[in-house]
Amino acid sequence: MENIWHNLLSYLKLQFGTLDPSLLLHQLAYDEKSPLIFSSGLFLCMFTIFIVIYSLLSKKSLARTLFVVAFSYYFYYKSSGVYFFLIAIVTCSDYIIGELLDMVSGRIKRKLLVLVSLLVDLGLLAYFKYTNFFGQMWAEISGCPWHDLDIFLPVGISFFTFQSMSYIIDIYRRKIKPVDNLLDYAFYVSFFPQLVAGPIVRASDFLPQMYKPIRVSREMLGLGMWFVLIGLFKKAVISDYISVNFVERIFENPIQFSGIENLLGAYGYGLQIYCDFSGYSDMAIGLALLMGFRFNINFNNPYKAVSVTDFWRRWHISLSTWLRDYVYISMGGNRKGKLRQYINLFATMLLGGLWHGASINFVMWGALHGIALVVHKMWMSVTRGMAFVNSKVWNVLMTIVTFHFVIFAWMIFRNADISWHALSTQGSWGNLGIMLSQITGSFHPEVLLDVLTSYWHVFTLIAIGYALHFVPDSLSQRCKRAFVKMPAVFYVVAMVVMIVIIIQVKTSDIQPFIYFQF
Repeated sequence: MENIWHNLLSYLKLQFGTLDPSLLLHQLAYDEKSPLIFSSGLFLCMFTIFIVIYSLLSKKSLARTLFVVAFSYYFYYKSSGVYFFLIAIVTCSDYIIGELLDMVSGRIKRKLLVLVSLLVDLGLLAYFKYTNFFGQMWAEISGCPWHDLDIFLPVGISFFTFQSMSYIIDIYRRKIKPVDNLLDYAFYVSFFPQLVAGPIVRASDFLPQMYKPIRVSREMLGLGMWFVLIGLFKKAVISDYISVNFVERIFENPIQFSGIENLLGAYGYGLQIYCDFSGYSDMAIGLALLMGFRFNINFNNPYKAVSVTDFWRRWHISLSTWLRDYVYISMGGNRKGKLRQYINLFATMLLGGLWHGASINFVMWGALHGIALVVHKMWMSVTRGMAFVNSKVWNVLMTIVTFHFVIFAWMIFRNADISWHALSTQGSWGNLGIMLSQITGSFHPEVLLDVLTSYWHVFTLIAIGYALHFVPDSLSQRCKRAFVKMPAVFYVVAMVVMIVIIIQVKTSDIQPFIYFQF
């Protein structure tokens, strides 16, 4: 116990230093090597202070809104420095366009306004995220030289631009009315729980909550703490530990490991990226609940999926539904025949892959999922009405097949060293090719016991992570309801215990969230 408290004090000292004002100012200033993330001690302490002030302003709507917007901009400053001005550009631009859309009645004029919004939002996204990517592609096609520009990628730019775009498109479709004023729109776009890594919150879901009295019920308090704790456990305990101590070693130098180690590394990455991203989403949902706002669930046990279609109903739901509503349906969806539907599906997933990053591995990942969705649609049209497709045995088999397809796709997603040039001239797949070669040609199952013994801490957490993922929904719901009914003091104790656990398993600095790069 004494050792635990010593570690806790050391951790707090590491996070905040002494009371020296200069050191404190350094902690509060932007540091590109240490972005402010939900699972850090600094954020947890800052949020504690924030929520106290927020509660005191609960009946002062204007002051509360100003305070949240200011804190949200500071939160983004701690992640991307001076690039917080990009949020202001998107906010002001789309607020003005939204007001004009509501006043203009002509169809052509309204379409032109939407086009202007898309040019601003997608223009910023294209410049910061895709300039070098498309420059390299053009250089390889044309033979002209291209030198990468030194462009900083602001954290979460894909999230807040997509969120603002949906607001404009919904106004154009007359699904919502514009906000009352610029400050309210700034509140919506910059709301810090979901600002840098989602979930992508629709204006139609969020804006009505803004104009209601803020009230955090007993249930919301319990649910908020539940999601925060679950998110912390997923991210800071499981994801960070297995990443630093096993997964990164495999993916960075797969040739040094046997095929079975490479396969286990792929399984580990599947759990790592799920716990990392769903952990962030859980914490975002929990923090929003503590502030009196409800977000839709963003993950629903995706590795239980019985098909790729089912997977995308469970994984990153806010993005998959955004792509469905604003890309797939806009292209015609399934309204123009089977062939057009398949093309639309593939194109949507290709764009979804490109959304994740300016790299060939993301394009390949999106294309692979697009092909899988098309194949599944074809399969469903052939087997419709056949009894075996609804049997339990078939569902178990398809869950296993879908899981391994997703893991294979994650291997492509994770290996960023694949390039257009290497593929076209040498047929090289980089580390992905090495991993597949090791798995198929140098498997060595006899070393399994030694691997499990050597990395027993890692595989214990991997086993716990997958076991919790496949827990029946009814059991997890009972646990959640039991937690919510606990007294408030229990939540405080649970948070302290979680912090102690994080400190005990922590072997390096807390890792930034994977989806910060998107």
